[in-house]
Amino acid sequence: MNPDDDDIDRLQAKLSRVRGEIGKRIVGQSDVVERLLVCVLADGNALLESNPGLGKTTLVRTVAEVTDLSFSRIQNTPDLMPSDITGTEIIRESEQGREFVFEKGPVFANLVLADEINRATPKTQAALLEAMQEKQVTAAGDTYELPSPFFILATQNPIDQGGTYPLPEAQTDRFLMKILVDYPSFDEESEIVNRYAAGAASPEVERILSRDELLRAQTLARQVPIADDVRDRAVELVRATRTADDIEYGASPRASMSLVLAAKARAFLAGRSHVSWEDVKEMAPPVIRHRIIVDFRAEREGVTPDEAVKSLLADA
Repeated sequence: MNPDDDDIDRLQAKLSRVRGEIGKRIVGQSDVVERLLVCVLADGNALLESNPGLGKTTLVRTVAEVTDLSFSRIQNTPDLMPSDITGTEIIRESEQGREFVFEKGPVFANLVLADEINRATPKTQAALLEAMQEKQVTAAGDTYELPSPFFILATQNPIDQGGTYPLPEAQTDRFLMKILVDYPSFDEESEIVNRYAAGAASPEVERILSRDELLRAQTLARQVPIADDVRDRAVELVRATRTADDIEYGASPRASMSLVLAAKARAFLAGRSHVSWEDVKEMAPPVIRHRIIVDFRAEREGVTPDEAVKSLLADA
């Protein structure tokens, strides 16, 4: 067997164990867990949208623990300043006298949970934008590299829009996926109550994947083969968003790149050696939904971005 093949099998087996460890704390939500791990494998950022109390913070913290990533949480509020996130220069006394030292902010972690990102002001959102896109922050004229790997997993509440600043399209496009977290089923909610309402401590999870192994898995995921016809169908799907009758603004070429990359990561996560059309179909809604704007007429008729993508998939 090729040494690379052995490496692939070992890492895919570990990723399967990662999902099992996450299941010790998170009941159900298998699609959400899969998509979040796809984002991690694809080295992308994710926007999680759901009502409060559905375990988003617990999920992200658990992903960090089982993959040996440093974790940081930022609670966004309207009075949060960019320096509260990126860090600031402070005066420190030393034997040589006073000197300015850069004190790193909470964004200097491998996995950053930006809670309720739409409550931050546009200026603070712009600071997060640089971190997401450039993997660096700029403060007092100096540039500081962020740790590798680096992900921002942001959340927003779809029902409470008072005092919020909607994310501009230029920023939402930087998220590889927009993941919708739905309510659990009755059986899943009963299990959650049985597991946590008795006052028991949160289950311990084991570190399965090291940072170096995760970086290696990211490299291998990008190398997963995709047939030319499958790739071309993915590109045509994205291009169709620009001419569809019920879509006012379609997705950019970044969506095409993101869709193919997400499909590769999903195939690798599933332990397969190539990308199938099913991978593209499963990744299309979370990759495209936040990159298109449904026109006024269709929106008035109740057409959602997901329904518009589903319609395009039916014709693809």
